[in-house]
Amino acid sequence: MDTHSRLPAPTPLRIAVLGSTGSIGTQTLDVIAAHPDRFQVVALAAARNETLLREQAERFKVSLLCLGEAEASGVLTGTDGLCEVAAHPDVDLVVVATTGAAGWEPTLAAIRAGKQIALANKEALVMAGSIIAVEARERGVVLRPVDSEHSAIWQCIQGEGVGDSHLRAPRGVRRLLLTASGGPFRNTPLSELDAVTPRQALAHPTWTMGAKVTIDSATLMNKGLEVIEAHCLFDVPYEQLEVVVHPQSIVHSMVEFEDGSLKAQLGAPDMRVPIQYALAYPDHLPYADLPRLDWAQVRTLEFHPPDMERFPCLRLAWEAGRMGGTHPAVLSAADDEVVRAFLAGDVGFTGIPRIVERALAAHQSIPQPDFEAIRSVDAETRARVREWARSPGPLPVG
Repeated sequence: MDTHSRLPAPTPLRIAVLGSTGSIGTQTLDVIAAHPDRFQVVALAAARNETLLREQAERFKVSLLCLGEAEASGVLTGTDGLCEVAAHPDVDLVVVATTGAAGWEPTLAAIRAGKQIALANKEALVMAGSIIAVEARERGVVLRPVDSEHSAIWQCIQGEGVGDSHLRAPRGVRRLLLTASGGPFRNTPLSELDAVTPRQALAHPTWTMGAKVTIDSATLMNKGLEVIEAHCLFDVPYEQLEVVVHPQSIVHSMVEFEDGSLKAQLGAPDMRVPIQYALAYPDHLPYADLPRLDWAQVRTLEFHPPDMERFPCLRLAWEAGRMGGTHPAVLSAADDEVVRAFLAGDVGFTGIPRIVERALAAHQSIPQPDFEAIRSVDAETRARVREWARSPGPLPVG
C-alpha cells in the first residue's frame, strides 16, 4: 500500500467563504467539494448575486448567508453582516475572496476573532495593510496568501526559519521576485493601446479571473497591488521587491538569497492550487482535476524586465507604496472606479493610468491613518474619479 497516497484526515475545517459567487470563491468551493473529509462550508457571502448564493447554500447545506451589497430576506446584509460572518463562532477559517474595499473590514473582524484567514483580497492590505498586517502579527494570526505569487513566495520560504506565527521573510533573503504574465498587450505597439476595447482587455492569455482582476492584469496594476501586498505580508522593504515579466506563467514567483541561490515555485497556471494550499496548509493534498505540467512541452521559460512606459500603472503603484500613508488607499479606490468606467465604455484603456495618476497627484496624504481616515479617503477618491470619468476631453495630471 502506498502510504503517501492519502494524508490522514483531521477534523473537517469549518470554512466561511466571503465572495463565494466570484471567480476565486467558486474555485474555492470546487476545492472544498473535492475534499469533504477535510473541509466543511458553514457560511457563504456574496456582493449581490442572490440566485447563485442560494444555489451554493443548497449544494453545501449552508444556512449562514450574507449579501454585502443587496437586501434579501433571511440573510445577513451589508458590511456588518460580512463582519458577523467573518467572526462567527462556528467558523475556523475565513476565505476573503471579495473584491475592492469590501474586504478589509471583515478581514479585521476575523483577525480580532482569532480566525485563520486565507486572503485573496488585495485591497485589504493595499488600503489598510499598515493596520491589518500589524494587528495580525500581534494576535498571532497568519494571513495565508491566496494570490499565486504570494503563495509561491510563502512556499519558497518554508524551512527557512519562518515560524507559523508570521510570514516575515527570514534572514538571508535578498529579494522577492514576483512574476507577471505581461497580459494580452505586452507586445502591442504603444500607439494602439488607446484603442483597446474591454473585450480585448478581458482576453487574458494564461489565467481565468474575474473582470476587475483581468483588467488590472492587462494594465499591470494587479502586479503593482501585489508589490504593496508583498511588502505588508512579508515585512520587506520595497527595495527588496522586484517584478519580472514571465509570459508562460509557470514560475509563479521566486526568492533570492544573499548567497545568490534562488528558490522558485512552479506549476500549471490554475488558481485552485494556491487556494487549496491556503486551506490545507501545511499539506499538499491530492486533487485529480488539477492540471500537471508536461515538461516535454515546456520549451522556453522567458523573463523580461517590465516596460514602465507600456505599464505606467505598475510605476504608479510602486510610487504610492513608497509614499505610504493614505496614498495606497487612493491608488486602490481610483483604480477600482476607473476600471468600472472602462468596462462601461466611459474611459479609454490609456485613461486608466492617467486618471489614477491624477487622483494620486491631487491627494494630500495622511501619514498614519486610522480606519476612519481610510474610509473617508476611499469615498472622496471614488467621488472624484466618477466625476472625472464623466467629463469629456483630455485628462491633465494634477
